[in-house]
Amino acid sequence: MKKYLAASTYKNDRRSVVTIGTFDGVHMGHKAILKRLVETAKKEDLDAVVLTFFPHPRMVLQQKLDIKLINTIDERTELLEKTGLNHLVIHPFTHAFSRLTALEYVRDILVNSLKAKKVIIGYDHRFGRNRVANIEDLKEFGRTYNFEVEEISAKEIDDVAISSTKIRKALNEGDVETANNYLGYNFMISGEIVKGKAIGRTINYPTANLKLKEDYKSIPKNGVYVVQAIIDGEKIYGITSIGTNPTVGGKEKTIETFFLDFNKDLYNTEVTIEFLKHIRDEKNFESIEVLRQEILKDEHFAKLYLKQRE
Repeated sequence: MKKYLAASTYKNDRRSVVTIGTFDGVHMGHKAILKRLVETAKKEDLDAVVLTFFPHPRMVLQQKLDIKLINTIDERTELLEKTGLNHLVIHPFTHAFSRLTALEYVRDILVNSLKAKKVIIGYDHRFGRNRVANIEDLKEFGRTYNFEVEEISAKEIDDVAISSTKIRKALNEGDVETANNYLGYNFMISGEIVKGKAIGRTINYPTANLKLKEDYKSIPKNGVYVVQAIIDGEKIYGITSIGTNPTVGGKEKTIETFFLDFNKDLYNTEVTIEFLKHIRDEKNFESIEVLRQEILKDEHFAKLYLKQRE
């Protein structure tokens, strides 16, 4: 798969079949549409192209909402590559881009840049300045510019929307297993391991403190989780705590992982953590010793859960 950071940089003489969307999560609903895209491309001897946008349009047009996304743009790129696309175009979404007329969008982006022969798009797709144009307008443009429009049904679009809603709801509730079922893979977060307050070391539970690179990334509900990570090519399991560490008077949210049967120095390394199971919500314990006993229970829970998964 070739990646382009603007439609204007797309250079390819072959005609394409294009689908358009943010594809946040690249979940099971998205994958059904992407499978159709790739199969159509093979059947009709076209190149399969996804046109997506970054930042997310609502990040630009509705900044006060503090939008959180299931995937970072790097995660989205990696997941889309696995679907068999030929080309991924990540077009910058700006206020200027949002002011393009429907004609300018179709002519300059879809036709002149991406060389669309077919566009596979949802029945409710809207585009152009103030989103005034709809799929019927797109079909009319298709007759003018010689491309076909294939409509994705209401049921398929609803499946995508329902999946996205349920994934976000599950993450907000700490139900990572449900989120993973809808995603078709384990929800993940990535970042650099940085120095923390080292309180875990004082109770024999040293933790790796993960600093996220992107502030728009969704994070599961505060609590304790069974997780896994690939470190130096080896799958390592652990217990991740998300929260403010109220027992020791913490104020800022941290993401700290105690890796099972692992003692390497991870400072300043990039680590991706995949969430497997929620253990419990965050609690404010009456003492450090009570906290230590609770972490011991968390460790036993995690080991039993992992044994049952074998």
